Parts: sequence; structure tokens; C-alpha cells
Amino acid sequence: MRVLRRTLGTLLVLSVLGTAVSCTAARGDDARPGDDAPAALTPFERLLPAPLSARAEGPGYSFGAGTVIRTGRPDEEVRRVGELLAEQLRGPSGLPLPVVDGAGGDGIRLRIDEEAEGVGDEGYLLDSGPAGITLTARTPAGLFHAGQTLRQLVPVSGPGTVPGGRVSDRPRFAYRGAMIDIARHFFTVEQVKRYVDQLAQYKVNTLHVHLTDDQGWRLAIDSWPRLAEYGGASEVGGGPGGHWTKDEYRELVAYAGERYVEVVPEIDMPGHTNAALASYAELNCDGKAPERYTGTKVGFSSLCVAKERTYEFVDQVLGELAELTPGRYLHIGGDEAHSTPAADYAAFMDRAQAVVGRHGKTVVGWHQLAAARPAEGAVLQYWGHDRTSAAEKAGVVAAAKAGHPVILSPADRLYLDMKYEAATKPGLSWAGLVPVRRSYSWNPGSYLAGVPESAVLGVEAPLWTETIATRADWELMAFPRVLGLAELGWSPAAALDWASYSLRLAAQGPRMDAQGIAYYRAPDVPWS
Repeated sequence: MRVLRRTLGTLLVLSVLGTAVSCTAARGDDARPGDDAPAALTPFERLLPAPLSARAEGPGYSFGAGTVIRTGRPDEEVRRVGELLAEQLRGPSGLPLPVVDGAGGDGIRLRIDEEAEGVGDEGYLLDSGPAGITLTARTPAGLFHAGQTLRQLVPVSGPGTVPGGRVSDRPRFAYRGAMIDIARHFFTVEQVKRYVDQLAQYKVNTLHVHLTDDQGWRLAIDSWPRLAEYGGASEVGGGPGGHWTKDEYRELVAYAGERYVEVVPEIDMPGHTNAALASYAELNCDGKAPERYTGTKVGFSSLCVAKERTYEFVDQVLGELAELTPGRYLHIGGDEAHSTPAADYAAFMDRAQAVVGRHGKTVVGWHQLAAARPAEGAVLQYWGHDRTSAAEKAGVVAAAKAGHPVILSPADRLYLDMKYEAATKPGLSWAGLVPVRRSYSWNPGSYLAGVPESAVLGVEAPLWTETIATRADWELMAFPRVLGLAELGWSPAAALDWASYSLRLAAQGPRMDAQGIAYYRAPDVPWS
């Protein structure tokens, strides 16, 4: 039965993607014991996220000691993409892979063609044959994504044959994100950079960083120094906490940007603010600072909406953050503000959103913002689930119909801190258990009745860290579910099929092993 299921899955990949893949031609010389698996899949069939189309054709390219990466016309950004690709390919291959300017000769050729058809701003064409491999895109971002696809076609074990053929690809959604919460438990910039690399290779293009919460404030703010110095010195369970300096934050933003990942920082407000309230008594309505908090309850804290000092705080904090952040968005939270009366919540969010606009950014807020007055162009991030009330969903639908883009992060599908099964440690289960198949098996374009696909900006998988304190726990909960997020965001709707996806996911096992990713070996995935 295992062989039959694999065969059916392979046929389904071919029919869904509309490809004509010759198993003999596509196999090449890279099929070897212990290499990419399962063995029934050809290299083009293993690609994840599934491309728009892939066609095996003719003999492949011999990837070896003589391979050169050519950047085409002189261009500093394309050169940087080439250098990064060379670094990524050198790791497993051990090859020299020099990067040279100019388009002539064989090897791996990077080509910008602003008139390339059917690829959009992030898509690409990949053509492979005996004379070399050509990556074509309209933008350097597209070339980068093409390079990540090439990484999956190059044998895990190093030198070998890249199959001949063509991949034509572009994303379904513009926003393909993952979130990491460094407020409940603190994580260093180096640990987050590792996640950026893991995400970018699967074409995830946004990293949402939850910087503040009741348990800790994680970014230095010059105008309010005690936020990080005092408010950052705690975390869930009573650990030492920590915070990032501005230079460390800049370092992460630059590192992510080089991999075409946009950082979206979040300062949660008016709730989830105990770390700020503990740091500055003046932010409290009674002028008294509470103790720092190391538990996991939510909804008990609130900035003082009536105080003008509160809005000076909001303006100065968001102003410094906007100056540090070259991306388009500032996330201002807005969820679980149970201690803020509805009228006060709406009044506060009016002013906070105006601050974001004055600093030249677009507001992102959790979907509770729909119950207030979302600013023009504000983006709503939906984190509801199957048991979310119809009234709450209706508010999001109304906002979408009024022109507000929606990011989908349903908690019972994409919250990476939800347990896979009852015995999973760490993790939570308030939204239900979320096995790998459930996380993947839904369609973002039709998920919220009444919200058309055109209103869906994209998808994001948050990882909250109430129970996540180590890198091993982080990776166990994120992988392999975040790969499903990558496919939901990138691949065409017709390609979203569990039978074929589970085979392609299994084929990523050796790559995750080689990268030292501590992933969960889901029992419903046919790992090799």
C-alpha cells in the first residue's frame, strides 16, 4: 500500500501542476542511497513549495568543480544574490563556485529581464541543460527565489547532475510570513537569523517579530530606557529575559533584507503592556507601577487611555521603531485588550493608528481592530479559529469589504505553538490539536466566507513562546508545519493536495537533517 500511495501521489503532482515530467529524464545522476527521498519522486516533483509549472526535458547539467556562477550585467544587488547563492551551495557541496561578472560561458547564469512574462515581481524562470543553468527574473528578489529552487535540485550530497528542464514560477500571495514571539521567552538575534535562513529557502518573505508583551520588553528605546533595562529583565517562569540593542535590531533587519525577508515589528497595545507599565509608573492611571509579570495569563493589562502622556509614549516609541525599520509595516497588536473598555479601545486605536501614519508606515493590527475604526489601508491579521463567533468573523468580513487587506493566521491551522498531539511537549492546545495534515489542508482563498481571495494579502504562521524556551523546542514546533505555510502562501490553489504534498514534504527530510533542524517526524508523513 505504501508503494501504491506514493505512485498515486506522484501522478497527482503531474496532473495538478500541468507538467509533463519524464521520470527517466528528470532523475539524472543524483539518485543515490541516502539522498533525496522518497525514491519514487523525481527532482522536479520534490520541489516545495510546488511551482506553478515544471517540465523535465533533455539531459541535465553536471554540477561540479568547474561550475561558475555568472551574474550577467554588472549590478551590485545581483552580484550579492550570486555571492549568497554560492555560499549556500558551497556548504553541502564543498565546491569552490566562484562568482564572476558577465553572461558568457557555462555554469549558473543569473539574468535580469524586466520584460520576462508570467513571473511578476517575485517569480522566475529556471532553465537547465548540458550547457548550464539560467535563472531569469524581473527583479533580484525573483533571482533569489530561483536560487532557492535550484538548491533543491542540487543533490544533497554535493556534486552531481541537476536535471534538465524548465521551472516557471510565481507566488499566489504577496505576503508569506512567520512570526516569532521573543517577549514571553527571550531569543537572541543570532537565533532569529537562523530562522530567517530556514524560512527564506522556502520563499517565506516576511518575519513578524513580537517585541513586547506583559512578560518582557525586548528592544531598546532611547526616549524610554527603562522599558528594556527594567521591563526586559524578566520572562515567563522568572528567567533573566534580555533585550536587543538598536544595532542588533538593525543587524537582523539588514540580514533578513539580504534574503528578501521584510521584518514587521510589533509593539502590542493597549493591552499586553505589563512590562511597560512596570517600567514607568506614569503610564498607569493610578500612577503606581505593577510588579513585573512572569506568568502566562492574558487580558489583564492596559495603557491609560485617558492620559496624554500615554500618546507621547506611543509616538516616541513608534517613531524610534519606524526610523529603525525600512519595511512598510508597523504592527500595533490590539488583541485581548480585555481591561480596556470598548469605547476607550476605539479611541486609543484611532490615535495609535494616526501615529503610525505620521511616521510613514502602514498599520497592521490583530483582527480585533475591526471592532474599532481601522484606518484607511490598515491591514487586519485574523487569528480566529473554528469556534470563533459569527459576529467576530462578520466584523472581519465587513472590514475586508471596506478595503482592508487581511492576513490569515487561523489559530487551529497556523499557530505553531499548538500541540501536534496530546502528548506533544512543549506546546498549548486551547485552539485544539494541530497535526501537520490539518495545518496544511485548507485554502486561504476561501477560508473566511465573505472574504474574497483578492482581499487576502497572505498567510502567516505565528509561534508564541509561553512554553518555548529553547531552539530545539522552537524548531520542533515550527518544523515541518511552517513548510506547509510556505506552500499555502506560494503555490497555486490547484496544487494544494495532501497526498502529493506529504510526499514532497517527506523529500525535505534529508535537507532538514543536513541543516540540523530538529523537526517533528509526523506519523502521517512517509519519511524515508
